[in-house]
Amino acid sequence: MTHVPLADAAAETDPQEPTSLDASDEFELPTANRYCPTQLLGSFTLLMAGHGRCVSSAMMLGDREYAMWQLARAQTLPDEALHVVAQRLFAYFDDPRVRAAHRTSV
Repeated sequence: MTHVPLADAAAETDPQEPTSLDASDEFELPTANRYCPTQLLGSFTLLMAGHGRCVSSAMMLGDREYAMWQLARAQTLPDEALHVVAQRLFAYFDDPRVRAAHRTSV
């Protein structure tokens, strides 16, 4: 097997043929889908557990009504750190783009 220097190998490719990097540059993520900040969600579930409240992360991600109920429930507890985390998560779950994505996925 003959070793071909990288510069020579690049020169042999057709300049009109798109490379895998070119193809990836054209790919755009849909704007309707936003990922929930998992570290924030983890903090929320741990803070809730500290108050004896069991919260399912999977249900928070899959059931908007459940998530909103848990976030509202958190606001009733006497914990300022929990309130801050819940408010930050609420901004995610209350986002109209996220609501639309949940409606179309059901």
